[in-house]
Amino acid sequence: MRRQAGYTLIELTVVILLIGLMLFLAAPRIRDTLLDDSLKSAARHLAGAAKTLRNEAVREQVDYVLHLDLNNNAFWTYAADMTPEKRSERQKGAYRFPPDVKIADAYRIGREKQTDGDATIVFFKRGYVQPTVVHLAKGDRTFTLVFQPFLSTVEIHGKYVDYSDLTN
Repeated sequence: MRRQAGYTLIELTVVILLIGLMLFLAAPRIRDTLLDDSLKSAARHLAGAAKTLRNEAVREQVDYVLHLDLNNNAFWTYAADMTPEKRSERQKGAYRFPPDVKIADAYRIGREKQTDGDATIVFFKRGYVQPTVVHLAKGDRTFTLVFQPFLSTVEIHGKYVDYSDLTN
C-alpha cells in the first residue's frame, strides 16, 4: 500500500501544541512590553490631565494649576481661586504615579530646574500655559513632556530632551 503525501493528525497536533506553548510563554512578555508600559501610561495620564485643565480654564474662565509633588511622585489639580481647605482636599486625592515611575525634574522657563519639592504649572483662562518641561523616569528610560505656551497639546518625547535642545 502506498502512503499518501501529507501530515498525520498526530504530527499536526504536536505542532499546534508547540506553537501554543511558545505563545503562552512569550505573550505575557510581549503584552507587558507593548501594552502595559507604566512610564508611557504615566506620561499619557499627565498629558491628558493637562489637556483637561486647559479646556476647563478656557471654558470656566478661571486659571487652573497642575501641582507636581516631585518627592512623592504625584500630581493634583485645582482652580487658582480655590480656598486652602479645598486645595488640601484635592491634594488628598492626588494621582500617584506607579512605584517604578519617578518625576525626575521639572523646569519652568526662567527658573531653576527642580529635582525635589513642589512645582506648579499654571493654565491660564485665555488658553495658554506656563512653558514647562517635565521629565518622567523609570530605571534608565526617560520621557520628556513639553508644555508649550500656545499649543493645545503636550509634546511627549520618548527620551530625555533638555529645554535648550528644544529651542535650537
